Parts: sequence; structure tokens; C-alpha cells
Amino acid sequence: MDYIDFGNTGLKVSRLAIGTGTHGWAGRSDQTALGVEGLTNLLRRAFETGINFWDTADQYGSHRHVARALQGVPREQVVIATKTTAKKGQDIVKDLARFRKELQTDVLDIVLLHGLSDPNWPEKYESAMAALSRAKEAGLVRAVGFSCHGLGALRAAVETPWVDVVLVRINHAGVNMDAPPATVVPLIEKLHAAGKAVYGM
Repeated sequence: MDYIDFGNTGLKVSRLAIGTGTHGWAGRSDQTALGVEGLTNLLRRAFETGINFWDTADQYGSHRHVARALQGVPREQVVIATKTTAKKGQDIVKDLARFRKELQTDVLDIVLLHGLSDPNWPEKYESAMAALSRAKEAGLVRAVGFSCHGLGALRAAVETPWVDVVLVRINHAGVNMDAPPATVVPLIEKLHAAGKAVYGM
């Protein structure tokens, strides 16, 4: 497996990640449909093959599956990204406490604001961003960012210093993306050049 420095986060991740949210929302996904044992086995098998980067989210309902899988691997060798739909600082604080409990971990490696499409998200989510920054300063979170579902939101990320990590829709066929690859790829390159970590869904 090829391992890379994940932007300027200080995290080292496998180039290939494993997700838990195919068709995921409202507390379920195709992966959670495998059941706790099924998804636990899948995640542990991924780890055995060198994949140390696991993507989860509150909306996927996969935290308990990830927690169970972590019981069988060294926690310090796995990088976990999770996501929140909270929009206000006080709700972020509650989510982070719950996520740490659900994932059975003291530190959340990556926390993303989930599914943003508004080009004005840096202003709209200022309270949530400030709460995530405080959690990062307190050592409860290692890196912050957002998962992108809009071209304007992606463009805003290039100009937003707060962003450590961006999850962006990208594939060779341009299916279910925010714009054709020819438009999205230059923005990814700008994010990378600015030291931001980027991974694709």
C-alpha cells in the first residue's frame, strides 16, 4: 500500500480509503446493511490489506460498526474521518462528545461539516467552524473541513484558511459530480497546492 502525508494535517494515510456510506443518510447505508459483524469484518480486512483510512459519518449510522472494528486493530494505526450536520457551535460540542463516545476514542482524527453546497458556507457555518477550531486547539480533533456537494462550495474552500480537509466528488466519468472533471480537477490542484488534504468520493 502507498501511504501519503495527508495535506498539512500531520496524518499519514493509505492512498486508498474505505467508506461506510454508500447511499448513506438517515442513519443507514449499504455498508451498515451488512450488520455490525459484516461491516466489522470488512473494515478489519481492509486494515489487513493496508487501508488505514476509514470514512464514517453520523448520518451513515456507522459509528458503532467502526468502534467494533477498532477493537481488533491498533487504534493509533487507523485514521478515522467522520462528519456532522450540526450548524451551530453548541450542537458541534454535543456531537463531538457523542461521536467520541460512539467511536470509543479520545481523539477524533478528522471531523467534516457534512454535505455543504452553499458558496457562502464559511459565513453561514461560522459558529460551527469556531467550535471545531476550539476542539482542535483542545486536542479533541486533529483536522477539520467539509464534504463538498456544490461547485461554489468547492471554490470557497480554496479561499478559506480554516479548511484542513476536503472530501470532494470526483470520478473519471463525471457521474454525480458538482461539475465535469475538467472543472473540478483544477480546483483540487489549487487545494493541494495550498496544503489542504483532499480525498474523493
